[in-house]
Amino acid sequence: MAEHTIGVISDTHGILRPEILQVFKDCGQIIHAGDIGDPHIIDSLGKIASVYAVRGNCDRDGWAYSLPLTKIVEIGDVCIYLMHDLNRLDLDPKAAGFDAVISGHTHRPLLECRNGVMFLNPGSAGPKRFNLPISAARLRIKGKSIEAEFIKLDD
Repeated sequence: MAEHTIGVISDTHGILRPEILQVFKDCGQIIHAGDIGDPHIIDSLGKIASVYAVRGNCDRDGWAYSLPLTKIVEIGDVCIYLMHDLNRLDLDPKAAGFDAVISGHTHRPLLECRNGVMFLNPGSAGPKRFNLPISAARLRIKGKSIEAEFIKLDD
């Protein structure tokens, strides 16, 4: 059974911290949950691994309109629903067959299980806001098993 390591990032708001390139260097895929801020971020992450990204509420320039608001990402045996703002979730992830929902927007790291579905917000990897940490996450997928870990970044 293949094992996959996935980098998860959100709310970069135009800032790609150099340590992200190191943290994600062994990842096979990278997921960006929106508020990217600048297309060079997707280009830089794409030099490491394939990137799945959605548009966030602050992604308003022309380049961003080519990004979807939601995306279904299948990695191995796991199906992930990717979106920016979890408050806009308009489906039942379990009934839709998703194993995980990844979002951003709040800048607050979150990892919880609801009705057998993992909900992950990696926090913000962009500008420091309030007392919230600057963070990203990594997923390890093997079969239907998903493990998540948060990565604290320098502020």
